[in-house]
Amino acid sequence: MRKLIEQIIKFGGVGVVCTGIEYVLLFVMESLLSVDLLWATAISFLISTVINYILSVKFVFQVNNGMDKKTNATVFVVMSLIGMGINQAIMQAGVWILGPAMDKLYMLVKVLATGLVMVYNFITRKLFLERKIKTSEEADQ
Repeated sequence: MRKLIEQIIKFGGVGVVCTGIEYVLLFVMESLLSVDLLWATAISFLISTVINYILSVKFVFQVNNGMDKKTNATVFVVMSLIGMGINQAIMQAGVWILGPAMDKLYMLVKVLATGLVMVYNFITRKLFLERKIKTSEEADQ
């Protein structure tokens, strides 16, 4: 249980760094460069995902040694693309629901999207990316 808590804390630290990068990129693109909100959301999400992969493999998850690095990266990217789909769906719902108010509230909607995608990311990465370590009971069977 202690290892899981430590891993969640590390995951949270990586998440804070990558979320900060994503939010700064989103703000700069949408507010300063006038990039369309949904495009800016997608681009900032993808850039932060690449950084997140590098940091997650280095500091958070012991990746599955049964898969080569290319396969691990592919699994990570596929899971992240699903996360991006969830993120985009929430942002689009915000546009539909809030209409013109979304111009002022997009970061609030983004916080909701980030929280939901964060939970999805931890669970899927833990299940599909991390190396499974057999307990002594499992090894004996």
